[in-house]
Amino acid sequence: MSVQVNQFPACSGRSAQVSGGAVVALASLIGLTGFLYPFLLPALSQGTNDDAQRQAHATDAPLLFAALTACCLLAIVVTLSQRQWQRGEAARSVALLGAMVSLDAALRLVPSFLGATPIFLLIILGGAVFGATFGFQMGALTLLVSAFLTGGIGPWLPYQMLGAGWVGMTAGWLPHPASRRRRLLIIALFAALWGFLFGALLNLWFWPYTAPGSEGNALAWAPGLSTMETLRRYLSFYVTTSLAFDAFRAAGNATLVLVLGGPLLAVLDRFKSRFGWEPFEVVEPGQAPVRA
Repeated sequence: MSVQVNQFPACSGRSAQVSGGAVVALASLIGLTGFLYPFLLPALSQGTNDDAQRQAHATDAPLLFAALTACCLLAIVVTLSQRQWQRGEAARSVALLGAMVSLDAALRLVPSFLGATPIFLLIILGGAVFGATFGFQMGALTLLVSAFLTGGIGPWLPYQMLGAGWVGMTAGWLPHPASRRRRLLIIALFAALWGFLFGALLNLWFWPYTAPGSEGNALAWAPGLSTMETLRRYLSFYVTTSLAFDAFRAAGNATLVLVLGGPLLAVLDRFKSRFGWEPFEVVEPGQAPVRA
């Protein structure tokens, strides 16, 4: 007796992952350029500090926002392979992403305490369980939706989206040890590290414009500085203005992972395992089932 088995391209899922990763890489490259381009300019427009900060990204921020949002949507489309559509996984993938983004965006309404916020917990866990591409989409879209909820729309938004996207993306690179406790400790240390990195990264969108051209200011960027002098000045600026707040964010991230990460990981891992379930074809008694 011959059994008909649905045939799916063996490489469709993997090629979709590669394509989605390529889109995320493109978005990251665009974002990295947006963060670093002031350092590549020979000079910045002069003006008062307030005017400089308001006008710094008046032109490039909307373009970066549009490019980043388009890349996120494109990554969602290309990662949904033909196999997923045929097996109904595409709808579940989009539903899961939408539900997690909506829930996490609502957490933005919870008042933060000296920089500590619960918004990074689901971003990190989503990336750790479902991979780098999902994590990037989760982080970027969460900041986008939460900005509409809180009225936090401005030239800083695309940079916040990129920062949160990179949090989720790098979470997808974490190892998956067999021990649940060890895995949780790794994620907690990772969350604490990003508590500092996120603040240090987000400062770059405005730091070159705080006091442009002030050679005598040890905390300000100025055209013509060497790389080491630029790093020294930025480190001084970061320690003076942001380190204390980022320490609270790091502690909050690690604490939330240790307290809530175990049950949430179990739920997300179970949901992921259901994505991998494949039905068996119905055959006559006495014959072995054939995986579709």
